[in-house]
Amino acid sequence: MLETTVVVIGGGATGIGTLRDLCMRGIPAILLEQGGLAHGTSSRFHGLLHSGGRYAVGDNESARECIEENMIVRRIGRQCIEETEGFFALTPEDDPAYVDRWVEACGRAGIDAPEIDVKEALRLEPNMSPEISRVFRVPDSCVDGFRLVLHNAMSARRHGGQMLTYHEVTGICQKNGRVCGVTAINRHTGETVEIACSVVVNAAGSWSGRIAALAGLDVAVSPDRGTLVVFNHRFTSRVVNRLHPGSDGDIFVPHGSITILGTTSTPTDRPDDTTPTSEEVLRLLKIGEPLFPRVREYRILRAFAGTRPLYTPGNAAGRKASRNFHVVDHAEQGLDGMISIFGGKLTTYRLMGERAADRVCAKLGISAPCRTAIEPIIPDPDEATLARAAKYFPVQGIKLMADRMGDDLGPVLELAEKAKTNPLLCECEMVSMAEIECVAKDPSTHSLTDIRLRTRLGMGTCQGTFCSLRTVASLAEHGVSLELSPTDNARRFLQERWGGLRPALWGMQAREMELGRAVYAGTLNLDGAAHEQDC
Repeated sequence: MLETTVVVIGGGATGIGTLRDLCMRGIPAILLEQGGLAHGTSSRFHGLLHSGGRYAVGDNESARECIEENMIVRRIGRQCIEETEGFFALTPEDDPAYVDRWVEACGRAGIDAPEIDVKEALRLEPNMSPEISRVFRVPDSCVDGFRLVLHNAMSARRHGGQMLTYHEVTGICQKNGRVCGVTAINRHTGETVEIACSVVVNAAGSWSGRIAALAGLDVAVSPDRGTLVVFNHRFTSRVVNRLHPGSDGDIFVPHGSITILGTTSTPTDRPDDTTPTSEEVLRLLKIGEPLFPRVREYRILRAFAGTRPLYTPGNAAGRKASRNFHVVDHAEQGLDGMISIFGGKLTTYRLMGERAADRVCAKLGISAPCRTAIEPIIPDPDEATLARAAKYFPVQGIKLMADRMGDDLGPVLELAEKAKTNPLLCECEMVSMAEIECVAKDPSTHSLTDIRLRTRLGMGTCQGTFCSLRTVASLAEHGVSLELSPTDNARRFLQERWGGLRPALWGMQAREMELGRAVYAGTLNLDGAAHEQDC
């Protein structure tokens, strides 16, 4: 049996942020996650670091939290943020009377939102609709949710934190009305793990209701499904929002070389309800046209969906539910030592972790202050290390690689230096063999999907068509084995990638997918067919 002081359940931004905070205060803690880190909501959203403008009118408290945390995360998580700024634009389909209410609400929340001349806005973003009548600037930014979670995990590990991924919680142990431990099952080996602890923090996001139920608690958490569309090029340099009450399909967010349009809002009973449909894609395109009238002409790279963990004690649902977060001490329901954190957004993940850690410290009688708003998550590499990297990485990709790898930069460089060569395996995202080999050798890595979440392998315009074949071949050549065979790894990886293509499978997209299918049917026989006529 393992022993610790706190068990945190959930390996998304909130859980990892809570783990980092606890460990920085000197509290021993172990995190349990049923999949890989960031495999749930934290990797299935539009990647917007909110200014708060979207919530200013309907939820001013949440808007204030967003702008305050926006500025903190920019400072502590520089490697995960692209400071794009954002526009709120009034289209002919939006109510002009809403503008004054929105401007006043932004002022109350502390959001800087100056108006910009429409001609200047169109000069900066020429693909926006010329029918737009008013535009306001806000400090929106883009955030890489995968990287933010992984960097927080690295920081937590430096401070003594432990993480057990692919461990599904199966029970919350209790004695005399108090939590005394947790049981979990290793989803790869089937082994049961028991962990004795004094406090459990339920930060399982859309799954938090199920975790609470394991402890005999009934909580009002409703997963809300959102679908998003990814385009293969960056047709806007800024986050662009419709200037109206928050609705479906009214945000365009640039990321690297791509643009994301989102999102829908549909109540669901399943936290893992993440399969997008063609109907949703077509609806998003229609809603997005007032901002970008040529949106149907842009090539769709993929569609994906995720679930939001909405806290709905008043039976509100969908867009009517608050986007604020709530920390609940279940001692009020008769179970001491159980704390749950519900709702919220990735933008406020750090604050959510702080508030949860504050509750834990109060229970344990610990007075150590929170330092997560002050200390950078990942230190910047020194010039000597970057000079070493210049010998083995393309100049234009050194900063990208260093920001991506964080604490693993040193081991990656050692692998490149030892091999004396370091070919790019994923040209779209500029991911090299040394990076992939380093991540593949990590004990928490079991598949190409795990490597993808750490490196962005296969997330570019080819969606893995070329880099997955190169990767399985290179790993085999270097003697690095994963849980599945190279062929099965490639098959599973491509099925996940191609799953996002199916809802938008028309025109050139259909032809390109057929090319990818042919590549793998011909080289690895992934479709299982016997092509005797080609022998």
